[in-house]
Amino acid sequence: MTALHLLKWITANVISLTNSATEHTKQALAKRGKGIGLRVGTKRTGCSGLAYTLEYVDQQPDPSVLEFNAGEFSVFVDQKDHTYLDGLTLDFVKEGLSEGFKFLNPNEAGRCGCGESFKV
Repeated sequence: MTALHLLKWITANVISLTNSATEHTKQALAKRGKGIGLRVGTKRTGCSGLAYTLEYVDQQPDPSVLEFNAGEFSVFVDQKDHTYLDGLTLDFVKEGLSEGFKFLNPNEAGRCGCGESFKV
């Protein structure tokens, strides 16, 4: 096993998905008619410093990007985001008329008042 394969194996549990998140992603990819998975990351923004990013992935990213096999699709995480996202659970929730992904991150030290950004 190469170092890169070992790294990917060690980090395979970086992100877990609930059944709801898995089903929603499978349906969304099928509806789009293309895509191999999701990329989860962070960006600097907001009053607490970081916000989550989520986008569909249509082509295999650079080999340095960590890959988590979620069955029928993959979840990708840039190595720079690994520290912030280690242990993250991605859920998909419907609350009233709103629905969307919910990030349950054990690394969060707090969120801003509006809930749009977080700090570690």
